[in-house]
Amino acid sequence: MGSLSKRSFCILSGLSGVVGVVLLITSFQAAVGPPANASAAEVVKFGEQHSSSILWGAWLQAVGPVLIVLFAFALVHLSGAAQRLSGWMTFLGAIILTIVSLIEITFYISALFSDPPVMPLVSMKLIYAVQHLYFIVAAPALFLPPGLVLIRSQILPRLFGYLALALAATFAILGITFLLRLRLPDAVTDFAAVQGLWWLAAGIVLVVRSGRIAEMQSE
Repeated sequence: MGSLSKRSFCILSGLSGVVGVVLLITSFQAAVGPPANASAAEVVKFGEQHSSSILWGAWLQAVGPVLIVLFAFALVHLSGAAQRLSGWMTFLGAIILTIVSLIEITFYISALFSDPPVMPLVSMKLIYAVQHLYFIVAAPALFLPPGLVLIRSQILPRLFGYLALALAATFAILGITFLLRLRLPDAVTDFAAVQGLWWLAAGIVLVVRSGRIAEMQSE
């Protein structure tokens, strides 16, 4: 792969991460949930009034992580870690995150069904349950391996590697701390947005360093 094509690969990979984060942020704004402790009837009415935004939010939340995962795979490839344990762990973490995200999205959509009448309320409870998985395993499994990969490479500043390890530890600690709370506090679920900042910054830096990376790997 020539330096020009390598630079293009870096730019497209970085943009994949950036666009993925933008889609995720947009999805959180679109797929709003009903008020806390809403009754089954209130959940049904809320779904009828906001069905379009919820469905578009579900689509955005499905596509966004795919682009972020592609960016994560690109970092592994550029770092030459595809055949190392940390690289395989990144692939596993990406699969886990994608599965958890798709399960949650499925319940977004199922909550819009009013037949049977209990479906919306049951779906909401299942969403709360799935959110635990993000903190218990999905986020730690995705951030820990890339952290190890980036610390051992020069693709991005090593600070990104250490920050990824810190995020993995923080999410895991939150998952354990609030394990006995059936519904995670809003402050905890809102913290999940922090991971988007990491991917956004990493994507931008990869684009900025694309020329340097291409020259470095062509030597």
